[in-house]
Amino acid sequence: MVGASRLSSMTGFARASGGDGASGWSWEIKSVNGRALDIRCRLPQGLERLEPTVRNAVSARLRRGNVTVGLRLSQAPESAAMRVNRAWLDELIALAAEYRGRDDIAPPRLDGMLALRGVIETADSAGDANPAQDDGAMLETLDAALAELVSERQAEGAALATALTNRIEEIAALTRQAEALAPTRREALGARLREQVAALIDAGAPMPEDRLASELALLAVKIDVTEEIDRLKSHCAAATRHLREGGAVGRKLDFLAQEFNREANTLCSKASHAALTEVGLALKAAIDQFREQAQNVE
Repeated sequence: MVGASRLSSMTGFARASGGDGASGWSWEIKSVNGRALDIRCRLPQGLERLEPTVRNAVSARLRRGNVTVGLRLSQAPESAAMRVNRAWLDELIALAAEYRGRDDIAPPRLDGMLALRGVIETADSAGDANPAQDDGAMLETLDAALAELVSERQAEGAALATALTNRIEEIAALTRQAEALAPTRREALGARLREQVAALIDAGAPMPEDRLASELALLAVKIDVTEEIDRLKSHCAAATRHLREGGAVGRKLDFLAQEFNREANTLCSKASHAALTEVGLALKAAIDQFREQAQNVE
């Protein structure tokens, strides 16, 4: 079992809210799997200036994943003040005066003009606040959301570490089974070849001893899986080491999954033996599960 490692998943969600009494804000951060770190910011109009700082804050904490950062603003009812857009109202009154006296147009009423869009505006009493001060408060809330996201990704990473360790142990056990089967399979195939040669000799087709020895040697080379077994053992050791290291090892684990699969495929192609083929197929299934879990690691 791998010791305490700090693996992180690439999936997670976090939300943090803040406010200054007159207005409030809420950050939401979503993270899913990705080959690299891809950051998307969804900021309210007028706050685009925060994007470089947001990107730097995310990059400082995360290494991989598709990350979406959103900010929503809200305003306390008591902080909102109503005002009349007098310039727009004056234009409407002047326009109405141009059409005064036409029988097909009813004279406009003031309440009707006040109801038109843009005439009555909501003024934010906090609008005169120091923008830098507001930015600092909002970015503190962003930092809290990022801390929550990192914590969630690490919690899922701990579960991934356990699952990956179980798969490595399963692959190692199957590799030992394949190693134990290799000598008996070689002997069985050699005995089968000798029986076939003996049948040929009995049928009147003699084969020189040196030719028989050559065929046996060639067969031994074709069916030898020692190299594949040694590589599988080496990959198991490397995967275990990476899990103990922790951190952003997802790419390394994904590469090892490909190497695991390569050796299992070669072992199956060389098997020529029912028991060894069965072990090879079980290896491929365990490696596939390892690969699926590794693709979630940061």
